[in-house]
Amino acid sequence: MAEPLFLCKVGELYLKGDNRPLFEKKLVASIERAVGPARIRDHRGKLTVEGAGHDPEVLQRLERVFGIVSIELAHRVETDEDDILSTAVTLARSEASGARTFRISTRRTWKGFHLNSVDLNCLAGAAVARATGLAVDLGDPDLDVRIEVGTPHTYVYTRRIPGAGGLPVGSSGHAVLLLSGGIDSPVAGWLAMKRGLTLDAVHFHSPPHTGPAALRKVRDLTGILASWQGAVRLHVVPFTVAQEAVRDTVREDYRVLIYRRLMVRIACLLAERSRARALVTGESLAQVASQTLENMSCIEAAAALPVLRPLVTYDKIEVIQRARRLSTYEVSIRPGEDCCALFVPRHPATRGRHDVCERCEDDLDVEDLVESCAGAAVTEEISPPS
Repeated sequence: MAEPLFLCKVGELYLKGDNRPLFEKKLVASIERAVGPARIRDHRGKLTVEGAGHDPEVLQRLERVFGIVSIELAHRVETDEDDILSTAVTLARSEASGARTFRISTRRTWKGFHLNSVDLNCLAGAAVARATGLAVDLGDPDLDVRIEVGTPHTYVYTRRIPGAGGLPVGSSGHAVLLLSGGIDSPVAGWLAMKRGLTLDAVHFHSPPHTGPAALRKVRDLTGILASWQGAVRLHVVPFTVAQEAVRDTVREDYRVLIYRRLMVRIACLLAERSRARALVTGESLAQVASQTLENMSCIEAAAALPVLRPLVTYDKIEVIQRARRLSTYEVSIRPGEDCCALFVPRHPATRGRHDVCERCEDDLDVEDLVESCAGAAVTEEISPPS
């Protein structure tokens, strides 16, 4: 009897050589987190999710697991000619509505089976044509019946759902995302997760200049990211004292640069305490005044860890398109003050110099500000929305 299950295909993991088992372990853990009690098994490189049939809710969760490039709504049968042919016919009949043409696509990973791929294509094709009346089209068919012959089981399916791709979360290490309430940083965080990073998030909150609405936005954005990673730790840093010190001390055109340098120092300190190895930001080259090449260099010079910028070559339209697909855009555009936007000078420096930044910081007790802000951070664990 054919058993319905999800057949999960991986992409880059096949290129990992001797490290592949470590990536596969991370992927299995991600699937287990996503689907709960369903059984996950590795059948000679094929990951199957069993016990849930083709449950749409389980499918939706699997679509958010990084490392899976496609999800097949498959039926598993014994590797027996009659079982394979009958399952192909049954599946074609159930999916034939509205179709006029079909093809059979066989992949024989077990070479011990007595029929080769061409022979099985011909036999299954003839059986399906007789049962459904559909015409064969090997180029662009309405229905593609796929058969993967293995031992002891064969998988038959017609439906392939794109997966999230990338690498399993956690397989590339641990980083901290500087998360504002804007459009860019959540997208940058998602892209970093897709490359295998586990993320914490840090948000700089400046009451009374920023209110509860801004913090709610950030918590909601963190929850959306958590739906891809699992629970995310959010560090909320009270930044008012540091901002006011910069406002009162630093020349106007360099204030944003000094704010940003303080932020990366604080984020690095929090990252080191949680053994994270990098920062992630939503910066895009030349998008705003603080993101010129010179200014990004000045900001990164203050960081004790590498600064990763997944959006560095994206334009705003591309970021918005991605944010809409992730459902972060609607949250990001809700009213809510940004802590830096409230202190932006009329004419910010666009070609910042390292020596000027250092002179500006001479009048600040940078170490004390960084330590006090990091020490006052409040950490929350944000779970995925139910």
